[in-house]
Amino acid sequence: MQITFLGTSSGVPTRARNVSSVILSLTQRGEQWMFDCGEGTQHQFFRSNLSISQLRRIFVTHMHGDHTFGLMGLLSSAGLTGRMTKVDLYGPAELKDLIHACQHFTQTQFPYNLNIHPVKPGLVFEDHEYTVTCATLRHRIPAYGYRVQEKDRPGQFLVEKAKALGIPFGPLYGELKRGNSITLADGQTINGAELCGPPKPGRSVVYCTDTIYSESSVRLAKDADVLIHESTYAHEDEPLAHRALHSTTRMAARVALEAGVKQLLLTHFSPRYTNESAITLDDLLKDARSIFPNTELAHDFLVWTVDNSRS
Repeated sequence: MQITFLGTSSGVPTRARNVSSVILSLTQRGEQWMFDCGEGTQHQFFRSNLSISQLRRIFVTHMHGDHTFGLMGLLSSAGLTGRMTKVDLYGPAELKDLIHACQHFTQTQFPYNLNIHPVKPGLVFEDHEYTVTCATLRHRIPAYGYRVQEKDRPGQFLVEKAKALGIPFGPLYGELKRGNSITLADGQTINGAELCGPPKPGRSVVYCTDTIYSESSVRLAKDADVLIHESTYAHEDEPLAHRALHSTTRMAARVALEAGVKQLLLTHFSPRYTNESAITLDDLLKDARSIFPNTELAHDFLVWTVDNSRS
């Protein structure tokens, strides 16, 4: 499970940062899930080590252009690769109108199945390994945060115990590793759960942008391994944050602290902050760490491995 940031600027791109997009790579199943798709995201995709042919799901937080203007270009290019079979797109109800209007006026057809799912608070997606839930945020237009929760995984397989029971090595081991029950040739039934160590807790990633501080964000991020949270403004510019309904560094850190997350990754920085400005990016980091020490600033092409081992 790896996070790759393709854009970390708010509103407009800069020389160093593109606008919002994040990829969650589920390496074991060869899938990539995208969160937001600002203008130029496909260019960032091709500059990274990611493979667009593995793009499987896209989750959009809200309809502002710096989170959606890259969608049509990306979806069109994905079709030209000839390797896409299906993409599921999740977001506000207006997302379907946007895609269909762009297709109509540009005469664009996708050579793969594109399924568009309007979201509402609660469960958005579930399969045998993951759930995705969303919650409303506080922004100028309807916006949603997303939580990807991996289900608990089977513990370490006890090979020696399996051998002692006379279970022949081969496909049956795979079934037992997954916690399933098998029946041997002599009629003996073996419960795979009894041949595995304690379950490994599933990992969790939460993505909250755009929003000012919200108790909904705290609930969504409860005990998450990684919280990706917008941090558009410095604490000194809090009046701007309230006016635009964006977060300051301290607001994001407060969400992380109250939610009890393991790691906070800040993103969506106003272009006004650079390493040469009166308030620098280092100042933003120090300010957030004064409240929540396990904080890092994201930058374009940062790759972060999700780890849920806790000291």
